[in-house]
Amino acid sequence: MSGDTPVADVTRIARVMLESPLPQLDRLFDYRIPDALVPDARPGVRVKVPLRTAGRVSRGYIVEVTDRADFVGTLSDIEEIVSAAAVLTPDVWALARRVATRAAGNASDVVRLAVPPRQVRVEKAWLARQQKLAETHTEPPRSAPDAADSSTGATPTRRGVAVSSAAAPFVSAAQAATPSSAGSSSAATPESLAGTIVGYGRGVIERALEQRRRIAVTAIATVKQAGRYSSAETAAARTPPLRTADSSTTPPRSADFTAVPARMTATSAARAGAAPQSAAWVGAWAATMAAMAVHTLSLGRSSILVVPDYRDQEQLETALAAVLAGESTLEHAAHPIFDSTVVRLDARQTNPERYANFLACLEPRPRIIVGTRSAVYAPAHELGLIALWDEADPLHNEPLSPYVASRDVALIRQEQSACALAFVSHSRSSEVQRLVELGFLDDIAQQPRFLPKVVPTSAQSSNDRFAQTARIPSSAWNAARTALETGPVLVQVARPGYSPVLACASCRNPAHCLVCDGPLRAQSKNSPPSCAWCGAIAAQWQCRHCEGTTFTHIGQGSERTAEELGRAFPATRIIVSDGSRSLGDVGSAPALVIATRGAEPVAAGGYHAVLLLDGERMLARESLTVAEDCLRWWSNAVALAAPRAPTIIVGVGGELARTLVTWQQPRFASEELADRRRLRFPPAIRVATVRGTPEAVASAVKELHDSVHGEDSAKIDVLGPVPDENDFVRSIVRFDYSVGASVASTLRAAVIKNATSRRKTPGRPTNYRTPPTLRVRFDDRETLD
Repeated sequence: MSGDTPVADVTRIARVMLESPLPQLDRLFDYRIPDALVPDARPGVRVKVPLRTAGRVSRGYIVEVTDRADFVGTLSDIEEIVSAAAVLTPDVWALARRVATRAAGNASDVVRLAVPPRQVRVEKAWLARQQKLAETHTEPPRSAPDAADSSTGATPTRRGVAVSSAAAPFVSAAQAATPSSAGSSSAATPESLAGTIVGYGRGVIERALEQRRRIAVTAIATVKQAGRYSSAETAAARTPPLRTADSSTTPPRSADFTAVPARMTATSAARAGAAPQSAAWVGAWAATMAAMAVHTLSLGRSSILVVPDYRDQEQLETALAAVLAGESTLEHAAHPIFDSTVVRLDARQTNPERYANFLACLEPRPRIIVGTRSAVYAPAHELGLIALWDEADPLHNEPLSPYVASRDVALIRQEQSACALAFVSHSRSSEVQRLVELGFLDDIAQQPRFLPKVVPTSAQSSNDRFAQTARIPSSAWNAARTALETGPVLVQVARPGYSPVLACASCRNPAHCLVCDGPLRAQSKNSPPSCAWCGAIAAQWQCRHCEGTTFTHIGQGSERTAEELGRAFPATRIIVSDGSRSLGDVGSAPALVIATRGAEPVAAGGYHAVLLLDGERMLARESLTVAEDCLRWWSNAVALAAPRAPTIIVGVGGELARTLVTWQQPRFASEELADRRRLRFPPAIRVATVRGTPEAVASAVKELHDSVHGEDSAKIDVLGPVPDENDFVRSIVRFDYSVGASVASTLRAAVIKNATSRRKTPGRPTNYRTPPTLRVRFDDRETLD
């Protein structure tokens, strides 16, 4: 930026990223660092810098400090260093820049997702603690193996893998906490619990983590108790043998997990020191991911575990707390290994709590970071693993610009950091299947293979034609009645509420709102009909077709299903779990649990039967991924059943039913991918949506065609334009992965050109500009639905 100081007189120059949504400002700006600010001007700190336009001041981050300036002329001075905390680490900045470039977006938008808003009091307290630690830091006592290996600067751990010197204090202290040195009541360490990850062959996943490979893992479709170790396994966990390069000692095999109180997350139990009364249950996927993270921790590396929502996060935290507690009873008032190792990052936290946890991730020690999609950007010391659960869940898709899904961010970050990468799911997406078929991901098969018991009603013969079309066939009734004698039964339905659709009782045409023409629905049996769009009450409704004034209910939501099943099973407890009231778990007592897809609670011991209803209605949705989504919803519900408990799927046949019966979801994903290759649909190719005025879209498409030559021109085709909202038009650009960088840079240039060509509007304030008339979004699947 220009100012009053000649470049020749500048001693230290900061390259600053501005916090601005304007695409033309998406680059680094050079500013002079005044002498008074030199000590605190470090890469990653927040700053305030001047902008020449109208004397404005902008916020930003220092990305680089150098002695040379790219700008020829004079530079402006940095006005203020907001904080001495370097919150934007070099690897997170490199990730943000790469993600934004791939999606033709702003790096500042990505940084906004990666770095939470500043909380002054929390940050000052953290800086004070860091200063105190720096002043009082002493070298921790080293054990004999540590001292023997001090000449190399590395600390040996189990499996002969050396830990970096920065992580050595944590690992050495953990290794010292064994019965021989700390008494038999000490909690087991992460090293002592990093045994075999069961279900995939002995040492298969462990070797993949140690070799930093990229893997796709099909989760075991059952639930596991955060259970107790056997006496032999507990003893082995308390006295783990150190395995050096010349040692052939086999690591002890770990069982499931330590018991924690039911109705209480293992996190809160570990912190409160409560004695367990009964053990919590989690999905086997959570047990697998927790074991992977703890094994990575034993190598002196950090892990980032990303889940779709808070329900999955609670299961994962329960499994992690049970592993790290390491005892059959939680004897201590606090468990420092869990509190100092597991860091939670999600939107449910308060701003101070989230910022405090974010600052903890900046500390130079290995941690396990657990959170929803934005956690994939978290800073991590010695990153060793990024693991995503159920990556096909739409909650992994970022709704904010530049709209990059956590799966794509994880792939980019793995490439930059060379860490291990794991996609864990019951039913993988076609995107992951494509990477498996390319050899980019290694497919980890179950050993032995777990096969749930799934029974499709379409394969059952019946002479009663009414029974064949019933919402709950007689076979499903019989399975539920038998299972309720011993335990809970899960009933999955498509829609929440009482009646999702209302129709005229006279002519049977759908009822619409008189205000906005939206569909009418009933929230409960006695509630007045209301609009699903604007919420208006249909008090004086009249049918536009026959002038009728009465309604009839079409379809059954979760509440209406609960009402009908309550009449069929009068002595049974009915539990509803949907979007308005979601449960995390239920007990093992007999009960009917009616849940919408994605809101199914975990039952203690697993459900004794699972009924999957409304399959035809779920498949009737118009979407490119409707088959994948339904298979994923049903697979996740099947995985909540107890081993060999029946799952009845109603009204679904064909390939989807065969896939569930044989539990061959990878084969289905492969066939789906083959179909999309023939049709040139994602993920066989990538897409970009170009929206704007007809002139702006036509200009951007023309520039795109002009930017490619020769063979590359055949790798791009454009669909449209077609009319869009607000008098805009929309075109869809389909292109091969090999020309993705060229397409992104060309469309990005078109966006910047459009943004800088806007003119002031007469009569408006001087700082007002008309909104941009060109928008670009990459990998937008909604346009194909």
